[in-house]
Amino acid sequence: MQASETEWTDIEKKIARTAFEQAYKREIDALLKQVQKEASTLVDLGDLWQLHDFLSAKRHEIEGKYDYQYSVLLFIFAELIKEGWLSLNELKGLDQDKLSKVAVLSRM
Repeated sequence: MQASETEWTDIEKKIARTAFEQAYKREIDALLKQVQKEASTLVDLGDLWQLHDFLSAKRHEIEGKYDYQYSVLLFIFAELIKEGWLSLNELKGLDQDKLSKVAVLSRM
């Protein structure tokens, strides 16, 4: 069975949604701290545009990454684990096959 064909139980959906939201919150909180730090050091218009460009790129990246569709969720979880926003432990309760797929994908 392909990851896109994987069935999700109601309990797994709750676990997945919680893990997804936790990772999103962590990444957004880190981004806010980074932007606050960088904004405090702005000295000229060039710095402001550089921050704007950074934020535009980040917005595109985050909106593309956090796509809550069950057909791609295992891949998203693997990426979030690679990036440090999520741990495999936070997915406990998912079917062992799903956990194994995420673990393998996160090491690629």
